[in-house]
Amino acid sequence: MDELAFVKYICISHICINCIMTDNESHDSIRQQLSEKMAGEITLSEKPGEALKKWRLNFEIAQTDLSSYLSVSPSVISDYESGRRKSPGTMIVSKIVGALLNIDSERGGQKIHAYEGMLNTEATSKAAYTTYEYTYPIQVAKLATLIEADIVNKGIEKPLYGFTVIDSKKAIIELSSHEFQNLYGWSTERAMIFTKVSTGKSPLVAIRVTNLKPGVVVIHGLRGSEVDPMAKKMAEIDRIPLLATTMNLDKMIEILKKYNKYSSV
Repeated sequence: MDELAFVKYICISHICINCIMTDNESHDSIRQQLSEKMAGEITLSEKPGEALKKWRLNFEIAQTDLSSYLSVSPSVISDYESGRRKSPGTMIVSKIVGALLNIDSERGGQKIHAYEGMLNTEATSKAAYTTYEYTYPIQVAKLATLIEADIVNKGIEKPLYGFTVIDSKKAIIELSSHEFQNLYGWSTERAMIFTKVSTGKSPLVAIRVTNLKPGVVVIHGLRGSEVDPMAKKMAEIDRIPLLATTMNLDKMIEILKKYNKYSSV
């Protein structure tokens, strides 16, 4: 290797090392911010068990996997989440949060990376009509009843911790996949309600290419029989509940916001 080539090699290597260090520093910073966010929410929540369960579900980590990582019985995690066991102190919360983040890192860190945009900016995209967070979860079946929705695909039943109403056209045309993920707020276990749709297919396509999956997708403006069969097929593949409703949009939002007030009494 001649001198010029050697210099070029050293420079390229130096740049690559700097890139790796920058990426590692960025990952550590994101992880630290996310850890503080999670621990703070769980510790300060009126129902820390519910908050803990929400974050575990967000990371798609089974109780058995979490308990195994922490070397405790699965019943310990179950008791914390259900409220049967005394609320965990800050040290225990810190260990649980750390375990969730470590498990995700070992799986490739997709969830941590997906939250990066939310940490950098919590401003709601212009594609989001409204975003709302629940203190207490609502079940998909209850949601379907409240908004008079047809069940297009049953999917996997999960507790929902909020909802986002999205202008489908703006979201699909104007947002990148990274920006699209910011619409989730701070919980993926939520109802993503898409308005201004013609067949219902485009929202499911957008969801398929992102790392985060919502607890349920609601197509607004169509009846169940009008939803494109391909949309149903994609929901089946991702095992996402898919609903369709024609309820007046403002009325629907009002009803969903009132539910949280009633359920917290």
